[in-house]
Amino acid sequence: MGDAVTTVAIVQARMGSARLPAKVMSPILGVPMIELLLRRLQRARRLDRITLATSIDPRNVPLAAHVRGLGYDVYLGSEDDVLDRYYQAALASRPDTVVRITGDCPLVDPEIVDRVVDAYHAEGAEYASNTNPPTYPDGLDVEVFSFRGLAQAADQARHPFEREHVTVFLRESGCFKTVNVTSALDSSSERWTVDEPEDLEVVSAVFNHFSPRIDFGWEEVLALRQSRPELFEMNRHISRNQGAVLTPEQKIQKRAERHQSR
Repeated sequence: MGDAVTTVAIVQARMGSARLPAKVMSPILGVPMIELLLRRLQRARRLDRITLATSIDPRNVPLAAHVRGLGYDVYLGSEDDVLDRYYQAALASRPDTVVRITGDCPLVDPEIVDRVVDAYHAEGAEYASNTNPPTYPDGLDVEVFSFRGLAQAADQARHPFEREHVTVFLRESGCFKTVNVTSALDSSSERWTVDEPEDLEVVSAVFNHFSPRIDFGWEEVLALRQSRPELFEMNRHISRNQGAVLTPEQKIQKRAERHQSR
């Protein structure tokens, strides 16, 4: 990496998940899930720096300490205003370009990250993603946007939903040129993210299959899905982006119902 910091990936993660508490520190292959995510992400060629953005909630202390111990920058900000937390994390280095990755996506693919960054620059966009509409599996989401746009969103976004979900203003305000990156094969029905215990079982099975490698690509996982479909059955009943449409109370209720059923 050069001295100039032009592109920063900010990984958004915290320990207070309502549906699967402390999921980002859940062990896979003997290490916390967040560590596998970061080790995969650092293989992206278009990134100059990776930062973890988490909140000041004391529950995040072990997460922040572990990630700092791996040599990454960590920013602790607002628990409720996620957009401000994200902006403040980016403000530390004032990059030209910000790449948003969420901490529940340990199968993040560095080649897809590079592809979305390249499309962002090639199209002269201010916001690029591979999710509008999605064609890649859930769990490979990448968003790329300008620091200027992020600053504008942090200043102008007013609705609580916009403050909680970071990029809503960038995507939907009409103020920014946007571009979407698609795959030749629509695999958007595949679920490789970690929000529920069943998701963790599926992702753990994938890592265990490829172990000791952690540099496998998303198409290798797709091939595994074809050859070993039973490894992916546990979470087939969960819809894409379910967390974005559930209220915090609904998430807690789902967790309580799950515990009662055991």
